[in-house]
This record gives sequence, structure tokens and C-alpha cells, in this order.
Amino acid sequence: MDKFVIRGGNPLVGTVRISGAKNSALPCMAAALLTDETVTLENIPDVRDIETERKLLVAMGAEVELGYGRAHHRTTINCRKLDRAEATYDLVKTMRASTLVLGPLVARTGAARVSLPGGCAIGARPIDLHIKGLEKLGAVVTQEHGYIEAKADRLKGGHILFDKITVTGTEDLLMAAVLGDGETVMENCAREPEVADLANLLIKMGAKIEGVGTSTLKIHGVAKLHGAKHRIIPDRIEAGTFLIAAAMTGGDLIISGCDPQHLGALVQKLNECGVKVKQNGDSIRVMGDNPLTAADVSTEEYPGFPTDMQAQFMALATQADGTSVITENIFENRFMHAQEMVRMGANIKIEGRRAIVRGKTQLSAAAVLASDLRASASLVLAALVADGETIIDRVYHIDRGYERIEEKLRGVGAQIRRIGEMLPRKAQTAQPA
Repeated sequence: MDKFVIRGGNPLVGTVRISGAKNSALPCMAAALLTDETVTLENIPDVRDIETERKLLVAMGAEVELGYGRAHHRTTINCRKLDRAEATYDLVKTMRASTLVLGPLVARTGAARVSLPGGCAIGARPIDLHIKGLEKLGAVVTQEHGYIEAKADRLKGGHILFDKITVTGTEDLLMAAVLGDGETVMENCAREPEVADLANLLIKMGAKIEGVGTSTLKIHGVAKLHGAKHRIIPDRIEAGTFLIAAAMTGGDLIISGCDPQHLGALVQKLNECGVKVKQNGDSIRVMGDNPLTAADVSTEEYPGFPTDMQAQFMALATQADGTSVITENIFENRFMHAQEMVRMGANIKIEGRRAIVRGKTQLSAAAVLASDLRASASLVLAALVADGETIIDRVYHIDRGYERIEEKLRGVGAQIRRIGEMLPRKAQTAQPA
């Protein structure tokens, strides 16, 4: 099992280019199930979750080509032959986004069998909102032996009001509704940029969607979708992670190839902490020469402060003068990284959904364990400023969502290396299963 070995103390200086958004690429790959024509996606990140999605689609009979190179990261997907409308536990258990095949499979084939999801251990993320929505669209849904089965001769339009904002639920039901018979209105939808990116792909494929980027989506169902080419948006969470890394290490870093509009809540909070940030087109420069000051954060749905940046901000808070109160409103079990930071010398107290962080503290190297994707990123950030050599275990979590993060960090001055048995990933081509 791979580990990172990081020696702290180096400021990050230079330029880092941001990869495509994993959380946009996954639903866009699932959207290829809606047509028998080829869908080409560019700016695909080279991360583990993309490979898991590739295997999932291939297992259903899709042809998937996945290639990485200096000029582009691209996948072409053709789902003209789907001979198995099923997502098995072996694949779904490692990635919650696997459930995003549920809606498009029912819409395209009339039936789907999908295992209940897995993914990061950050609390309950029930799929009941997906099920209720599919039932509103006319599907008959049953659950047994750890699987969800949904059937419908043809989905029909309906009215869906989400009890709670859900990103994957919005994406899944949007994909289901585009091939439905009639008009569907979805209210209290997630407004994340990744949802809008999926909607824009669907529109290129021939879907009729109104209200993209808002909390209310109106979908006029069509009989058939066609192929399309689409470029995935930049990963705002990767960009935010490097913004914090530069601020913590007192560096001077340019984060290029990002979309600053997607980072508003984080940039505003960094300004509050005394970090100098300058935006220029598709890049952001962070100058970490000011002392950091404490600030409170409450995670919210977009455009609020993202839950996927909470762990990284906690690492920053350990280096800020004063007391920061971090409130996690999205997931109830997302402070597992805090105890690992305490092992490194952080002063953190957990009170239910609140973490109270008192800084500034000098962190010291320790052997720590990554518990989920964003927790692993926060431990990398802590290690970058710790005294000595930190060893982070279970970095397969970070490989799920960050493209070669150790190489990017080394390129701007970090002392980080990977140890373990993992072989270099290669471009892969998959044929029909």
C-alpha cells in the first residue's frame, strides 16, 4: 500500500496547472449511457475514480477509450451495445458516484440494477432522494439484497421537489428526465458548477433544459439524444487545495487553468485570513508573505464554502493566529482528519459538528493515516509545514481525486515522495465486455 513521505518547511513557488474536475467528469461519463452515439470528453483527470467509472461502463457493454498525454486527457465512450444494465457491488463499493448510472440506465434501457453505494467514510449519504425522484418520473423501484432495481417502460415528466439539496441526486434525476415523456420540473436543485457542466453536455447531446445554474430546472423530454464533444471544467477543489498550500507555506504560487468564479467563497475566506490573492483570467496568484489570522467557516451548498475544502481549511487554521471555529453542515462524520492533525501537534477540539482550532501551533512530523479523499489532502498540507518527515498511509484515497499530486507539489518546491508497490498508470483502451 502506497505512502507519501513529506519533509516540511519549503515554501511553494512557481506555477501549478489544475486538472479537470473529477466530480464533473464522472456524471458526464455516465451521461454517455443516454445515447447510442459516441461521446467525447476532454480534460479528463488521471485519477482512480475515472478508471473505476471506465470499468463500470465496460462491464455494461460500453466501448471506452481512455488516453492521457501532454496535449490532452480524453475519453471516448460509445454505448450502442448495453447488454448488462447493472452496477455491481465490487465496483460501486469504492465510489459513491457509481450510483449516477441509475437514472440514465432506466431512461435508456427501461431497467437498472445498481448496488447501494460506497466511497469515502464521511457519514450517511442516503440514496433515498434518487429513489423518490425516479418514482415521481414513473419508475417502479425495489430494494433487496443490497441492490436497487428500477423499471419503467418509458419515464414520464413529473414534479420533483428535493427535501434536501443533493448534488448526485440532481445529476442522476436530470439524466433520467431528459429522455422522459413530457415536462419535468425539479426544484431545490444543487447549483454546483459540476451540475451545470453536466447540463451543458446534455444540451450538446440534444436535451432541452432550462434554468442551468439555478435551483429550478425545467426539462422537456426528448425521444433520443445524440453524440457530442465536451470539455470538462477545471477542478475547483484541487485549485482550492493548492491555494491553501501556498498560503500555509508562505509561498508565491500561480494556480493556472482554473475558474476563479468557482472559488469565490474560498477566496473570500482566505482574504479574511490575511492571504493576498490576485486573479488574472484563468489563473490565481497566492502570495503567502502575510501572517495568517484565524477565521470561522461554515460549510454550505454552493455557492457557500464547500464541504470538500473543510479539511484543508482546518490545516490552514492550525497555522493561523487565534481561534477558528469550523462548522460542518453537510456531512456528520467529516472530522476524522482532526485526530491525525492532533497527533502532529495541532490544538483541535471537536464538539459535535464544530471543530475549534487554536493556533498558531508548530506541527511536528508523525505517521498518520488518511481516512478519506479530502482528509488525505489536509494531511499533505499539514505535512508541508511540519517539522521533520511525515509519513502518510493509505494515499490511495488521494489518488481517487487528485492527479499526481506529489509530482505537482515537487514541481513547485515541496519535498515529497511516494513509496510503495504501485506501478505507473498507463493509458488504457477497453473493448466491449
